[in-house]
Amino acid sequence: MHSAIDLEAQYCAGNYHPLPVVLIRGEGLYLWDDRGKKYLDMMSAYSAVSHGHAHPRLVKLVQEQVATLNIVSRAFHSDRLGPFLERACELTGLDMALPMNTGAEAVETAIKAVRKWAYTVKGVPEDRAEIIACTGNFHGRTIAIVAMSDEPQYQAGFGPFPPGFALVDYGDIDALERAITPNTAAFVVEPIQGEGGIVIPPAGYLKAAAELCRQHNVLFVADEIQTGLGRTGRLLACDHEGVKPDGLILGKALGGGVLPVSMFLARRDVMRVFTPGDHGSTFGGNPLAAAVGLEALNILVEEDLPAKSAAMGAYLKAELDEIESPLIREVRGKGLFVGIEIDPEHGSARAVCEALMKRGLLSKETHETVVRLAPPLIIGKAEIDWAVRQLRDVLEDLGSMQLAS
Repeated sequence: MHSAIDLEAQYCAGNYHPLPVVLIRGEGLYLWDDRGKKYLDMMSAYSAVSHGHAHPRLVKLVQEQVATLNIVSRAFHSDRLGPFLERACELTGLDMALPMNTGAEAVETAIKAVRKWAYTVKGVPEDRAEIIACTGNFHGRTIAIVAMSDEPQYQAGFGPFPPGFALVDYGDIDALERAITPNTAAFVVEPIQGEGGIVIPPAGYLKAAAELCRQHNVLFVADEIQTGLGRTGRLLACDHEGVKPDGLILGKALGGGVLPVSMFLARRDVMRVFTPGDHGSTFGGNPLAAAVGLEALNILVEEDLPAKSAAMGAYLKAELDEIESPLIREVRGKGLFVGIEIDPEHGSARAVCEALMKRGLLSKETHETVVRLAPPLIIGKAEIDWAVRQLRDVLEDLGSMQLAS
């Protein structure tokens, strides 16, 4: 009998480097492995499990919907899609939405939308539209999306890449202003860079960028796939600066930790550039996904998860700031979206995550230097206290090992 890890190694492409644990069950804040060991989930599947694992309302809804209607394609209407999109638009203040499945699909949808808007509404010459993104960004892994990345590994061996993308330094409003031209269609930005290492821009940056875009008739598009839906302590991370984007990309938590559900939302004049046949998805907006997405949004509001994230995130950050360790270079975050940067001269984020796993806490390193802490938004003080104790002990152990060597 081959182990699950051995089978993956034999048959699965090696595009991930997971921690050596085989998970078989999840409930609330916790996960269990194939040996019965219990873990506190401080990862939330990159923020996709904000509601907690197997939320009872979502489980019940899925059971009912699976037995009723699942996939019919957008060739027909369903009774589930309209109410889902209405609720999403109502909560975000945007006019229309286009449902997809994965975050990357929603980003691709945004790229197509802003380009066609540039040609049909703004009047940019054909095939000259340009999209500005930021250094350190992570918007997904398709060919078009990695074309606007500056991470060498994301591009190595995958070219040639489509043109039409420009990069500016994240957080530098002057660089953005210099980069805008008459052909600029949109500025696509993460309010906080997640895969970049939980990088927070200077205060006022998003507001200034949105205003700059308005002045130049450029669409301000916020990629809130990770930061949206309560993760940072507000419904949207843009809300911290009172910014209403022209386009908004949602995913991950939109599926309630049950299904891949994503969407691109925008102003009406942007979304109306799409005509039948321009864009589509067999599974996007299917009845099961729409039902789950609507319930996920309702739970988010009714359980006030953004407020819980704000309160517990502030508590977590304060507790982490009390840890004194030469391994910690910086702790940064907003809400329950926190990164602990490890000084590479004293240790590695991977070693920290592996040691935490042995203690029953699951997280994952980002770019080898940052330990990410992003638990389900239902976490309480007792669980945070336990997690911080494990982290403190691990840092002490690793620090002692380094001194001994």
